[in-house]
Amino acid sequence: MSGLLRRHRDFRLLWCGETAGKFGASVTGVAMPLIAISTLDAGTFEIGLLGAAAWLPWLLIGLPVGVWVDRIARRPIMLGAAASSCALFLAVPLAHWAGVLSVGLLLAITLATGVSAVFFQTAYTAYLPSILAPADQAEGNGKLHGSASAAQIVGGGAGGLIAQAAGAVNGMFVNAGTFLNSFVCLLGIRHREPPPNATAGVDGVEHRAPRSLVREIGDGLRLVAHDPWLRTFALYGGASNLPLVGLQSIQLVFLVREVGVSEGAVGGLIAAGSLGGIVGAFVSRRVAARMGTARAFLAFEPGVCGLVLLVPLTTGGAGLLLFVFGSFAMVAGVVAANVIKAGFQQRYCPPQLLGRITASMQFVNYGTIPLGALLAGTLGSTIGVRPTMWVMAAAIPAMGLILVLSPVRRCRDLPTTPRDSTAPTVPGRVA
Repeated sequence: MSGLLRRHRDFRLLWCGETAGKFGASVTGVAMPLIAISTLDAGTFEIGLLGAAAWLPWLLIGLPVGVWVDRIARRPIMLGAAASSCALFLAVPLAHWAGVLSVGLLLAITLATGVSAVFFQTAYTAYLPSILAPADQAEGNGKLHGSASAAQIVGGGAGGLIAQAAGAVNGMFVNAGTFLNSFVCLLGIRHREPPPNATAGVDGVEHRAPRSLVREIGDGLRLVAHDPWLRTFALYGGASNLPLVGLQSIQLVFLVREVGVSEGAVGGLIAAGSLGGIVGAFVSRRVAARMGTARAFLAFEPGVCGLVLLVPLTTGGAGLLLFVFGSFAMVAGVVAANVIKAGFQQRYCPPQLLGRITASMQFVNYGTIPLGALLAGTLGSTIGVRPTMWVMAAAIPAMGLILVLSPVRRCRDLPTTPRDSTAPTVPGRVA
């Protein structure tokens, strides 16, 4: 271990907990669809529906969660989310043993764990800057994204191997254990946040002015809508996530039923493609330092991500390398760009507004994901799985037009504060 992992105990615990959670989520990403495919004999549309259920909570509760995260301490929110995810994933094998597991129950559990993920991810994004100095945030983001990619690689492979060796249902035990580990790690963090948005009155006691939930949600949306930088990243994230997740939601169906890959080999292929995440996290800071953060973002997205067009060409035998290379490039580009965007957002947004700004952006970014999964499932059932893979893959680089027409194309580096930006801001809010 070096740098932050050696000298910063609280970050080390946060890193361990988040990495374990990403590993478990990656196991689930392989095991849950395989449960539906092999154990419950679900159709292509139902697989798409399963992918949509995991992300639907971002549309339903993402905005109010952002306000709540700004109102209360973030660590207890993450603890509650980790504990509930552990219990929910344990329910899958228990229901299977009891003979009551169905596609409907699997959808309900997926939806509930999606709710936990909204709370955890929103709180986690806003919590990280509170335990790291600004000078350490770039390194912290790089390490977290890099380790998350490594965990996803191992988790994807493990999910396939577990499914082959002991059954896909047993993969849920692994996932439940990882969220238990996340809970224990978060419990060990010593840092305590100050009361959010508290101000001292004339009596010396901290007071909090009554606030309207609807008004604060509106504040977050206006902040994003009025700032060209935040607006650009929100719109691009939402537009690109639709085909990206659409492609990912049916890739298991594509590999198993179209290409003829075994369940065990599926995990290995996904793991090999996910190696791009480690490379992307490793090179993002170096490329950004050399090219500038804005130019590097464009180089990664849509540049490197455009190689995803290799994925629909996948065939058996040596043709599987097309899936690996295309997935590798796509994941590398996405992770590298996410590292750059996370650093920008944490520096650019005031800490007291970070929760609701994050939630507003993620409402747009993630809100299209269930639509993408449903669209891919519907198209897969009507025009076929491989043609649907072509539609989704072609749409990913095409969404780069949003960036080309935005302020990102006209500068070398992204601004670090609203005052560094030539863009107008909401008066009295971000500036």
